[in-house]
Parts: sequence; C-alpha cells; structure tokens
Amino acid sequence: MRQITIISSSVREGRKSHNVSLYFQNYLIENKLATASIIDLKEYNFPIFEGTFKTLINPAENVLEFVAKIKSSDGIIIVTPEYNGSYPASLKNAIDLLYEEWKHKPIAIATVSSGPFGGSQALVALQFTLWKMMAWTIPAMFSVPSVDKAYDENGKAMDKLNSDKLAAIFITELLWCIEADRAPQHQQSL
Repeated sequence: MRQITIISSSVREGRKSHNVSLYFQNYLIENKLATASIIDLKEYNFPIFEGTFKTLINPAENVLEFVAKIKSSDGIIIVTPEYNGSYPASLKNAIDLLYEEWKHKPIAIATVSSGPFGGSQALVALQFTLWKMMAWTIPAMFSVPSVDKAYDENGKAMDKLNSDKLAAIFITELLWCIEADRAPQHQQSL
C-alpha cells in the first residue's frame, strides 16, 4: 500500500487549514487509496534552522522523525494557507531543512484562504520553492476559498459531494505520479 504523508503547515492559533489536512487523511483511508499520516508542523515546533539536515551535528529527535517520514513517503500532500500572498514561514523552514529528500518526490499542493481566491498566490510561491528543490509537483490543484465555511474541525466537508469530486481528480494525479516514479524505466534514468 502506498504511504502518503500530509503536511499541515500552519502553526497559528485558530488555523483552519488543518481541517483540510484531516479531510485528506480521512478521504485516503476511507477510499482505501493509501495509508495516510499527518505531519503537523504545530506539534513539531521546529526552531529556525541555521543549516540543512546534513549539516546538523546533533539533530533533535523530532527532526530525525520528520526526515524519516519524508524519506519513507511515496508522496506528499502539503496543505497550506495563504498568508500575505505566500505560505507560512513554518513551512519554508521545514522545506529548507531538507534537500535531497525532496528530489523527485511527488508532491501535491492544497491551498486555502479565508477569502475568495483559495490561496492562489501561496500556490505559485510554494511551487517555485519546490521546483528549486527538484521536487515533482503535480499539475492538479486543490484550492479552498472561504475555508472557515468549507470544512469542520474534524475534516468533514460541508459540501462533501463537490469536495470528494475535486479530491478524486487531485489524488488520482498524485497516485499516477507515485506509480510513474516507481516505474523501472524511471528508476534506471535516475
């Protein structure tokens, strides 16, 4: 079974993007598409790193756990809010901690906002950062405008039919990339 890790990137009080992370975890498990776990950056409470994982002399236990989860994942879903036209510093800090672990990793980006645009500027900023890390970002998008009205604190979609329809397209694209990444001809070309 595929292992998908969902990164819940907001560490703010009252965050609503975490509800979308819970939705994806529930969706993947209920539809038996993958095992799914959430990396909640709020729980990790990382310090501001002064270097990459490879340069850390005595990395903390939670850093080692984070690195292991990213490495062992077949694919990643990043759920991020848009803050001031970009994504949270907590996510940038976690991404910059690693380098080779992101290379060719299939990554799907879900963005949320409290306004009508669903985090479109955060998507562009995050995609550019991940491209620089040589990650494989999928072309499908999952954007959630007015997130506070779209999902409850348990990850339940207020419009389940529409959310599941959009999630099916989004997840199908991620799973396709995971399978393509596993293909023998792809592995030989690396």
